[in-house]
Amino acid sequence: MNCDEELKKIKDEVVALKTSPLYAERMKNKYFPVIGEGNHFAEVMFIGEAPGENEAKTGRPFCGRAGKVLDLLLANVGIERKNVYVTNIVKDRPPGNRDPYPDEIEIYAPFLDRQIKIIKPKVVATLGRFSMQYVMNRYGLEGELSSISALHGKVFSAKDFKVLPLYHPAAAIYNQHLLNTLKEDFKILKTII
Repeated sequence: MNCDEELKKIKDEVVALKTSPLYAERMKNKYFPVIGEGNHFAEVMFIGEAPGENEAKTGRPFCGRAGKVLDLLLANVGIERKNVYVTNIVKDRPPGNRDPYPDEIEIYAPFLDRQIKIIKPKVVATLGRFSMQYVMNRYGLEGELSSISALHGKVFSAKDFKVLPLYHPAAAIYNQHLLNTLKEDFKILKTII
């Protein structure tokens, strides 16, 4: 099975995932699961936490206000969005845009692990604390784990890729100071790919 077929299989499985506590929410609101999009051979994979409302309405990751910030940050360092892969740990929108619960992360994380294995990025850039905690715990960096304010912009080496924890782009919408921090952190990304 090739890369495209394997990623399509993940999509089909998530679409049919009735055991998820978020499945009923998806059906009630006529939302789409948000699997991921971008280059299937990307050197950089961005992993957010869970889709927001715009994402759930379209099935596309980071297409709302946070997506505009992500696009700005990528453009700032000369990386085209079409050349990266963007996804979330949780593939369905939690109600009210709340943080994902541990059981939801547990249900969806195996799909993320498969995406990482298929795409084989050189760099996994985590967006926000939930994806940072999951990726670092899952890929042997639990001993390095601390708060996102302590780890953002630092590069860690997992077995098969580097991990770069970043603040979630949505944080820059509410705190302009974080936009400058994110711009600086994205410059680091450019040096490790």
